[in-house]
Formats: sequence, structure tokens, C-alpha cells
Amino acid sequence: MNDETPVMTSHRPYLLRALYEWIADNEMTPHLLVDATRSGVQVPLHAVSEGRIVLNVAQQAVSGLEMTNELIRFSARFGGVSQSISVPTHAVVAIYARETGQGMVLPEETGEGPAAGDGTHGTPDAAATPRPALSAVPSDASSADHSHDSDHDPEPDGDGTDPSGPRRGGHLRVVK
Repeated sequence: MNDETPVMTSHRPYLLRALYEWIADNEMTPHLLVDATRSGVQVPLHAVSEGRIVLNVAQQAVSGLEMTNELIRFSARFGGVSQSISVPTHAVVAIYARETGQGMVLPEETGEGPAAGDGTHGTPDAAATPRPALSAVPSDASSADHSHDSDHDPEPDGDGTDPSGPRRGGHLRVVK
């Protein structure tokens, strides 16, 4: 038996397609936040602000939308002029519904898999670098760290009550 962990492809394109479908199924307008400085991004430069661009990818706003594991491609109008847009999946920062802001900020690629981006954010020895270990986070509210900031409070339990008491912020935290 081999002790090496198998290398998996990036989960980003799968998340993007699933969230796109979820937003569209809820009759909302899917938007992509794209890092326009990443390699392979082809968008109108006049629409880029601070290195980023927000793209409306709703079915009625674009033509020929194609979302593959490597690329998101479509045509859209900017200032009345049709433009071909091409965005590698590694350049997508977030996908969200315009109306509610619900969606997901995607994590940075680690550079470990073959489809992990353009390689500019990983080291050549990324495969040799050991992965951080996962550990359990205490579920007891009194022992959890509530010192972090959160833009959104999590939803209460299904019955409308919150068994952990008053909210002190989000329930997610970055563990390094």
C-alpha cells in the first residue's frame, strides 16, 4: 500500500457551478468577483477597479456561458459593445447573489494539484511541503474563541432559537 496522499483536482470549478445553479434556481442574479491581475483573465480593462472586476453572469445578461474546470467563458455587453470574456477559475475570488450578498468567497489555491491555478501563488516544492493537520475545535461556547470579527452572524437553529446564548460573532475562525 502507498503512504502518499492522492492528489485531487481543484474543487473551485465544482463550487462555482453549484453556487451558480443555486443562485439562479432562487431567481437571484449571480455575480463573480474576479482578480483581474491573474494570468489568463480577459475582461475589458475600463471595467476593472483596483485590480478587480464584478461580472454579472445571469443567463439574461450573458451569451454562451461555458463553465469548465479551467475556464469561465461568455460574451457580455459593456457600454453597449459585445465583448468576449474569459476568466480562469483560479482568478475567481467570490460568487454571490447581487440581491442578498449570499454566496461564497473562495479560498486561495494551494498550488498542490495540477489544476490549482497558474502556479504564481505556490512554491515549486509545494508537493514536498507537509500539509497542516486538522484538529477538532471545541463546540462548547464557553471554551471557543470569540475574539474574531465577522461580517455576518450565522443563522439560528431551525426552530428560531439559539441554544448557545447571545451571538458574539461568526461561528467560523481561521486555524493556522
